[in-house]
Amino acid sequence: MLDRRSFLAAGGAAAALAALGLPEEALAANGLQLSQPTPFSFDALVAQAKALAAKPYAAPAPLAPEVLERIDYDAHGKIKFDPANALFRDGPGAFPVTFFHLGRFFQTPVRMNVLENTDGDAFAREVLYSPSYFSMPPDSPARSLPPGAGFAGFRLQESRLGDQGKLDWQKNDWVAFLGASYFRAIGELYQYGLSARGIALDVAVPDRPEEFPNFTRFYFETPAASNTTSMTVYALLEGPSVTGVFKFVMQRTKAVIMDIDARLFMRKDVARLGLVPLTSMYWYSETIKPTAIDWRPEVHDSDGLAIWNGAGERIWRPLNNPTQTRASAFADTRPRGFGLLQRDRAFDHYQDGVNYEKRPSLWIEPLGDWGEGSVQLIEIPTDDEIHDNIVAFWVPKADAKAGSSYSLQYRLHWTDQEPFPSPLARCVATRIGRGGQPGQPRPQGVRKFMVEFIGQPLTTVPFGVKPEVVLTAAKGKFSYVFAEAVPNGVPGHWRAQFDFTPEGNEPIDMRLYLKNGDQTLTETWLYQYQPS
Repeated sequence: MLDRRSFLAAGGAAAALAALGLPEEALAANGLQLSQPTPFSFDALVAQAKALAAKPYAAPAPLAPEVLERIDYDAHGKIKFDPANALFRDGPGAFPVTFFHLGRFFQTPVRMNVLENTDGDAFAREVLYSPSYFSMPPDSPARSLPPGAGFAGFRLQESRLGDQGKLDWQKNDWVAFLGASYFRAIGELYQYGLSARGIALDVAVPDRPEEFPNFTRFYFETPAASNTTSMTVYALLEGPSVTGVFKFVMQRTKAVIMDIDARLFMRKDVARLGLVPLTSMYWYSETIKPTAIDWRPEVHDSDGLAIWNGAGERIWRPLNNPTQTRASAFADTRPRGFGLLQRDRAFDHYQDGVNYEKRPSLWIEPLGDWGEGSVQLIEIPTDDEIHDNIVAFWVPKADAKAGSSYSLQYRLHWTDQEPFPSPLARCVATRIGRGGQPGQPRPQGVRKFMVEFIGQPLTTVPFGVKPEVVLTAAKGKFSYVFAEAVPNGVPGHWRAQFDFTPEGNEPIDMRLYLKNGDQTLTETWLYQYQPS
């Protein structure tokens, strides 16, 4: 096993690093084995992806499947990357990099490369896999993998600088890339939750299986010694229908902010091209909870889709757990942003030690003009919290055809609340029960809705005046429609309530907001109701 200095000494490696201008502590600390340097540039990587898209897809050769299948959930959990071997453990920069091991559920090898500049030119050196980087049982099947097998993904650990880091970097990370093109980050409340990914292809398209392209190569830019807040990583995406290149500039501030430059090239036609996709879990909330489904009041990583559209309208769409897969589209031009949010932050609403109340919200801020398209929401049935059943993404209006390309720039905000809060009152709860009035027979099939809003505009409603409920639906009838202050003494906390009698058995979209005269008081509540 190579120790921290022996690799540097072997074969004049230290001299070779110095010749490239690559600091020892950045590239070869702790015994990491590195390949010979090769030239690198973002433009060259984009050109390579474009050239690959013009050729038929060549799936990577299977890597010892008889070994990887033996690295099941239990075996994989016993394989831990040793932080003593972390890239950038001693700097430069603040954030060491550690790696995930391959296994049954992560079988595609991902190549990790580190970059450094010399005389204005960039060079890449691959971090060559070795079992010595990991702690694992003596009989672990991972010890049978061939040399240079590759990794499954990586983590950015918390700051190694004692005066800056709030958490032990060896035990805590703030970004993780693992599996296909999935990645996630913690928010302001130090919790992981929903995920983002590079691209989503043919999600919930009848008779077409969803495709999951892979990030197959990552390139870590060696940070400047003075850079203690960000990391820059490049990624190559490859799949049967698409290739692409991503540049991630990731900042660790109070929240986690990612500036992303994505270049995509289509190999094949795609029926539903999902750009900047977000993936989350919604099982149930206060809106609809089947009797005794679980002991907890609510279980979800996100409770709604928020949209700030190109016309300036603020929209809140509570999530559903439908009886069958549903796709909803919200047409737009030049969107200002959208995201899957966790608005409910009260522990008592979850009563669970896994901290659902601290899961991050994820907001997408377009950088530049995205043109015409739609925000699309896919809701998939689930009967447990282990399944990610919610997907949201941007779909361009033009069909995604073989040979087409996309250049997209955007910013991801992994936060507690929306980064650009609306001046309007926001929706904080949707509740559904039996329609009708207490003490009277309840009419069959009629549902009562209570939609709660809270915010400063509702504090300006004069005493004795009730906001007007502006309510529409594609079909069905409303009754008992009115607004009232929630009787909890909280200023600006109001609810709209109404009974709804549906027509037919198909899902029905409803729309609601509160106003006072010509003044709009709340964001727009959209809801898709499935008649029983």
